[in-house]
Amino acid sequence: MLKISLVTGGAGFIGSHVVRHCLGMGHKVVVLDDLSGGFEDHIPEGAIFIEGSITDANFVQELFEKYKFDYVYHLAAYAAEGLSHFIRNFNYNNNLIGSINLINESIKTKVKCFVFTSSIAVYGQGQLPMTEEMTPLPEDPYGVSKYAVELDLRAAHHMFGLNSVIFRPHNVYGENQNIGDKYRNVIGIFMNQIMQGKKLTIFGDGTQTRAFSYIDDVAIPIANSVNIEKAYNEVFNIGADKPYTVNELATVVGNEFGVQPTINYLAARKEVMHAYSDHSKAHEIFGQQSGVSLKEGIAKMAAWAKVVGARHSKEFNNIEITEKLPDGWGKKEKATVA
Repeated sequence: MLKISLVTGGAGFIGSHVVRHCLGMGHKVVVLDDLSGGFEDHIPEGAIFIEGSITDANFVQELFEKYKFDYVYHLAAYAAEGLSHFIRNFNYNNNLIGSINLINESIKTKVKCFVFTSSIAVYGQGQLPMTEEMTPLPEDPYGVSKYAVELDLRAAHHMFGLNSVIFRPHNVYGENQNIGDKYRNVIGIFMNQIMQGKKLTIFGDGTQTRAFSYIDDVAIPIANSVNIEKAYNEVFNIGADKPYTVNELATVVGNEFGVQPTINYLAARKEVMHAYSDHSKAHEIFGQQSGVSLKEGIAKMAAWAKVVGARHSKEFNNIEITEKLPDGWGKKEKATVA
């Protein structure tokens, strides 16, 4: 029997890859995206595209009533951890309330499994390596919203039997990433700056570490998770194992573009200094990773980026708090109306 899957954020980076893999599994795929951070041309051929927002409860209800989804892959989010401190209302409305709209309709229409992309931002600082058994202590509103959705899914399972699979990916990069977003995705930011002949901007001294995860190590397990009942109602860290400093990353990206990058070091942001997680639980259920190294993954993404070219960053015009806003993140002054 044909399976019908909803992929929210399917015009975005990770979402578009999940759509491709779901189509490859023979699913009928409906993509819901408001195109605030995604691009329609990222959506693979064969998927049904519907433009709309998960924050519109009535619209979401009508969508679920029309399609009777078997599976929901929820990847729509505004995933800017650092910026979330300054856009609290926007963050919770999009990342929490929007998610609850989807969970409500999934319960009512008896969705078989709700796959949610959370984040290692739920862990907070000082818990290394991060393991699924740790008690999350998120330090930014983005992490708080993600963990709140995790808790709600747990409650929805206990009360209504809604099955879910929760993934906590981190620092994902690859083809289709929005390289024009100056607030998130450091690899895309670096590539975009190099292609525009600009200095690379690093907050702090660049010694902060992250394990940068190539898209195949994330999108393939997410798509396949609905087929593995042992994964149901479990939480999985997912991504690369080896951490690198941001300075090391800048060198790798520069080498791929044949340049020795000049770094513009800005004042450090309030963020977790070191973040990497243990993935043994995911390896046990989903198998080993793709084996794509950072250098190989950067090469794949760079080849794609050179084709699409540099993109100008869009200003985020919904900033609610300006106190302590990092350099370069301030919104432009709006013209007054007489």
